[in-house]
Amino acid sequence: MRVSADLHTHTTASDGQYSPTEVSARAKQAGIECLAITDHDTVDGVEEAVRAGVQSGIRILRGIELGAKEDRHLHILGLGLEQNCPAMETLCRKLRNSRNERKYRIVSFLAEKGIDIDLHEVEALAQGGLVARPHFAQIMVRHGYVSSMRDAFDRYLDTDEYQRIERFKADAATCIETIHRSGGKAVLAHPYQLNLPEKQLEDLLGRLKEAGLNGLECYYPQHTPSMVEQYLALAKKYDLYVTAGSDFHGEKVQPSKPLRPVTLELDWIFQQ
Repeated sequence: MRVSADLHTHTTASDGQYSPTEVSARAKQAGIECLAITDHDTVDGVEEAVRAGVQSGIRILRGIELGAKEDRHLHILGLGLEQNCPAMETLCRKLRNSRNERKYRIVSFLAEKGIDIDLHEVEALAQGGLVARPHFAQIMVRHGYVSSMRDAFDRYLDTDEYQRIERFKADAATCIETIHRSGGKAVLAHPYQLNLPEKQLEDLLGRLKEAGLNGLECYYPQHTPSMVEQYLALAKKYDLYVTAGSDFHGEKVQPSKPLRPVTLELDWIFQQ
């Protein structure tokens, strides 16, 4: 089954700008036939999106994006999760608790840098969803501490020094296992962010494949044509399915990543 798909998007359930309903509507307008909602560390928004998808006539995949502890840029997407998945809910609960503890540490960390952030303002921006670094970055922009979201991450929120306050993450094998136990397929997201030499990337893919990895996100906004060619070759070599995702968060959060349909073969996800 070849469909026009975007398999990596975020909503207000984590750090996206738009609600699950709004993302579904925008996906329909963008010509997307199959949309995966892959919020960070939560599935709280997927059922709203599924209902909206029924109304708008697009297929919604229940998904998630999990950060792995081995590397801060190692992210595993879970695609096609079951509606009820206790194993994933248990992991998400642990991740949520860790995020809730971390937000106070972020406030203290920024205060050490001379940046005074009101946590209530950050929480209001999160609209009841998980409080994440992009929410802090937006408040920093709002009050003129940084010039842009990218500036906030480059100078403060994605530095080696910041890592001392990082939250709990499961290892990659546990992420993959939990996705499988929840009825989903596991995909390595945006491999370019790992910034690994080809041999090291191949070694990583080999280990993840042994752990049960199903797919590789070959098409991504920051992947150059040569990167895409490389990742397609690696997907073939390691018998991984090919996926594509925009990593859509909304133009206020990540303006360089609009919703983007790519035609994909998705029988491997739909057939359980």
